[in-house]
Amino acid sequence: MDTKSLKTELLCLGARVSASGVEKGRKAGAGPAAGGMFLFSGTVANVPTQSWFVSQSPYRVYNDAGRYILERDGTRITEVKFPAARFQRLKTRDGIPYYKIALLHGADCLATTTIQTCVYWDTPKRCKFCAIELSLRSGATIAKKTPEQLAEVAEAAKRLDHVTHVTLTTGTTATPDKGIYYLAETARAIKDATGLPIHAQFEPPKELNMIDALYDAVDTVGIHVESFDRGVLRRIAECKAEIPFERYVDAWRRSVALFGDTQVSSYVIAGLGESDESIIEGSRTMVELGVYPFVVPLRPIPGSMLENEKPPAPERMHLLYEKVAEVLHDGGMSWRKNKAGCVRCRACSALPDFEY
Repeated sequence: MDTKSLKTELLCLGARVSASGVEKGRKAGAGPAAGGMFLFSGTVANVPTQSWFVSQSPYRVYNDAGRYILERDGTRITEVKFPAARFQRLKTRDGIPYYKIALLHGADCLATTTIQTCVYWDTPKRCKFCAIELSLRSGATIAKKTPEQLAEVAEAAKRLDHVTHVTLTTGTTATPDKGIYYLAETARAIKDATGLPIHAQFEPPKELNMIDALYDAVDTVGIHVESFDRGVLRRIAECKAEIPFERYVDAWRRSVALFGDTQVSSYVIAGLGESDESIIEGSRTMVELGVYPFVVPLRPIPGSMLENEKPPAPERMHLLYEKVAEVLHDGGMSWRKNKAGCVRCRACSALPDFEY
C-alpha cells in the first residue's frame, strides 16, 4: 500500500494504540481532536485513537524494542514515530502549564484556540461536530489565552522544538468582528516574539473590511464553510447555514486579495450526508477563487453531538482526494505554496499527499 492510501485509511479507520509511552492526543477542542500525530514515510497524519470506531480498526501500534510499529491485521506495515514537544513540559511566568496554552500539531506547527468559548455552544445553532468547550470543561485548557502567554509559549516552541509556523483559531465571539480583532492582537505578539508565519481561522464577518485587521499580523487565513450542501449545514451546523454562501465567497475574495493565492483555505468535511459532486464542484469554485479546499473526513469526537457517527469509507475518501487533487493541479494550486496553518501542516487531510 502506498503512503497516500495508508494515510487515507488511517484518517478514516483510526488505529488502536496500546504501546506504552505513546500520547493518544488531545481529547477535545476546536478542529479534528481525539487523535494522535503519526509520522511515517515522509508524511504526518492526525489519526483517530479515542473514538468508538477505533476498536474496530485493523490497524494497531505496538512497541518493538523501543520502536513503534504499525501493523494491519497482524501484518507489519511500517515504523511510525510520534512527535514529542519539550516546550509542553514548561509553565508560563504566571504558573500555567504551556500545554494549556498551545500544543504541537503535526510535525512542526504550534496550534491554539485563543478564545475557547463559542457564542453558539449552548444554543441549537451549535456545530454538532465541534468539541471546542469540552476541553475547557475538562481543565485541559483555559478560556482565553493572553498575547503575552502565547508569545512566551511560541518563543519556547520555536527554540526547543523547531516549530516553523503557528495556527490560531477562536470560538466565534458575540462581537461583530467574530473574534478577528483578538486574533490580530495575539498574532502580533507572537510575530514580534518569534517572526514565525501565522495562520488565523475565523467566521466571515458581515463587514468584510474587518478582515483587513489581520493583514499585518498573519500570513494565511482559514474561513471554513464545512459543507457546500446547505441542507447538510442546516442539520449539522445551523450557525453556518445562516451565513449566506455569497458572504463566504466575498470573504474568500477579499482575503485572497490581501494574502495571496493559496494563502486562504477552508475546511470541507466529508461524511455529513453530502454528495461527492458537491465536494468536487465546490472545491472547483474555491480553487477558481484562489482558495485551497482542505478536504477532511468527519472526525466523530467523543462528547460531541456526532460522537456516535462513523467517518466515511477510505474508498470514498480516496476517490474524493484524487478528484480534488486534479482540480488543484488544473488550477496551479499546491499545499507547498502555503506559508502557515492546516494546509502546510497536512496532518488532518491526505489531500496534499494526492497532489501531483
